[in-house]
Amino acid sequence: MSSSSNSLQDPLGSHKLGEFAGHAKSDNFKGIYTGEATDDDALVVRRRALAEIDNAKFGWFHVKACLVAGIGFFTDSYDIFAINLCSLIMGYVYYANAEGDAKNSTPTNIDMWVKGSTQLGCIIGQFVFGYLSDRLGRKRIYGVELIIIIVCTLGGSFAGNTARGLSVYWVLFIWRFILGIGIGGDYPVSAIITSEFATTKNRGAMIAAVFAMQGFGIVAAAIVAIIVLAAFKGAVDGDQQNLDYVWRIIMGLGAVPGIIALYFRLTIPETPRYTLDIEKDTHKAAQDIKNTIGNTNDTEDSAPLQPSAVQAKVQKPTWTEFYHHFKKWKNFRVLMGTSVTWFALDVAFYGVNLNSSIILQAIGFSGKGTPYHELMKTSAGNIILNLLGTLPGYWVTVFTIDRLGRRTIQFIGFVVLLVLFCILGFAYHQILDRSVAGFVVLFTLAQFFQNFGPNTTTFIIPSEAFPTRFRSTCHGISAASGKIGAVIAQLGFFQLKNRGGKNAFIPHLIQIFALFMLIGLIFTWFVPETKGKSLEELSEESERDD
Repeated sequence: MSSSSNSLQDPLGSHKLGEFAGHAKSDNFKGIYTGEATDDDALVVRRRALAEIDNAKFGWFHVKACLVAGIGFFTDSYDIFAINLCSLIMGYVYYANAEGDAKNSTPTNIDMWVKGSTQLGCIIGQFVFGYLSDRLGRKRIYGVELIIIIVCTLGGSFAGNTARGLSVYWVLFIWRFILGIGIGGDYPVSAIITSEFATTKNRGAMIAAVFAMQGFGIVAAAIVAIIVLAAFKGAVDGDQQNLDYVWRIIMGLGAVPGIIALYFRLTIPETPRYTLDIEKDTHKAAQDIKNTIGNTNDTEDSAPLQPSAVQAKVQKPTWTEFYHHFKKWKNFRVLMGTSVTWFALDVAFYGVNLNSSIILQAIGFSGKGTPYHELMKTSAGNIILNLLGTLPGYWVTVFTIDRLGRRTIQFIGFVVLLVLFCILGFAYHQILDRSVAGFVVLFTLAQFFQNFGPNTTTFIIPSEAFPTRFRSTCHGISAASGKIGAVIAQLGFFQLKNRGGKNAFIPHLIQIFALFMLIGLIFTWFVPETKGKSLEELSEESERDD
């Protein structure tokens, strides 16, 4: 290549925006402004466009992008957590006349499949929407997943027994499975859109803030349950069958935040990186940057970013290209690292919640009473548990991730969780017998370091570490790997916890979780540190400029 082209190999490099503008105004690149542009001119525009994004001041558009994506995750976690409360309430409605211990309780197998159906759907949604986001574009499908979530949330709230024997639980299973496809689709698309619009300096905090909205969604579901229960107190005390209204209202209200966010998702612009690297439309990319973050270059000698007249042929990513890229060990090791660490984390993340009933009983928010008081206690107890460990963990990550680094936080999280699970697993009964408070503290610490740790970082790193052409697909693969771990925990380990007696096998399950934390720790070595680097530096996309 010519000397001018060689200077383009680092897409962001150490050049200042003013230098890019200086090149653009030189005779060599006057075609950018006159319309007589060359391929090299398009590369200059690409470099300057990426620099505009990466070096932009944090502004209203970035806040809006976080809110639009974050409301989706708020809705996702609300729907996933609400089913735990709704299934509990449904037991009082549909098994009120059962005998013995089965009275007022949804059978274990039915409860397991109703809850697990969402995770099964997530696996499909993460993979399919991840691929479609790379193939069709982020904008084209952003909002589709939210429409699925809204429709299925409302549909599930109206579930009932069919005339030919299909029970309310099976109808709810179907709605929840399709709902899971929508929730799964939200993972890669929201993560990638936030990542590709973010500044390099604040990218980790932006993506973490989107993910942290899950914590608010969990708490919101419990708060809504308390409010609805309080509104129906008289009716429920008079006839517990009135709880049928309660679970439907709790579930149906989960669609409200999604409806609010839908318009903004459908109207968000395509990310400039996708427009530049996949659609090859520098004119549209320059215009989108101007309309969203504006011109961020404050130097006097800098010209505003101008569109190029070059319109290259659009080349959509293919599976053949995907294969050739990831058959190289240096590329495959990253995908393997992000997938295995997410899988290992989710096995324990969803499995450790098998202890929540023990914790609720320990802090006095469980026990027998009227249906109203039992459900109110459970809802209030879950709020306390999440305020103690889950929410603080999320937001400590938001405020520290761009200083400490993703990989560092992930290492810290896996190491601490490995130690905590070894203590809880091998000294389970000794701790419970001697100090229930000590058990609660250790459990709360585990929740904290899951979120100030791999639960957040496994979501962030895949949205940064891969080329634009495969970024969403790889995030979908990584997320789907995690949900496979969640299914193993919810559908597999759930069956084992009562082996040998009620909750008798839980200590051994926690020991197994410790093993998975060790696996996650080992595979974190294959994951890159993404702090302070542009997406192009991380994926080595500058090689495509040669």
